[in-house]
Amino acid sequence: MGITEDQVRVIGSDDYMNSPLLTDREKACVLWAEHVTKNTAKSRDDVFEEVRRQFSDSEFVELTMVITYFNMRNRFQDSLRIPLDEPKVVAGITKGLHQDPKKMKAYYERIVKNWPESFPGPQKSNLSGET
Repeated sequence: MGITEDQVRVIGSDDYMNSPLLTDREKACVLWAEHVTKNTAKSRDDVFEEVRRQFSDSEFVELTMVITYFNMRNRFQDSLRIPLDEPKVVAGITKGLHQDPKKMKAYYERIVKNWPESFPGPQKSNLSGET
């Protein structure tokens, strides 16, 4: 799992959409992350539709959630001037840590098995305080 150094360089470039190093889904992820981060996703129907074609409804929601989580986290840390850990510190903390693929698979299978067929619709609210 993970990405190569070459892929990191491509993702950071202006020409990632033309790179053979990324799949169409990976390109869509980067495109969506850029527009969500710049807050232009809401006004770009073309980008929305392009990215949406690559993912199921749940994947699209999860992708957006992950992007917005990391945007919030970055802004929080930047605003409070919390430094990023040095690579040596991170390597020391994560040394020997890994996920057991069998346990991860079982976990996701339980989620899928128990996934509801439908979700409740939006609830009406009375924000104006009128009765």
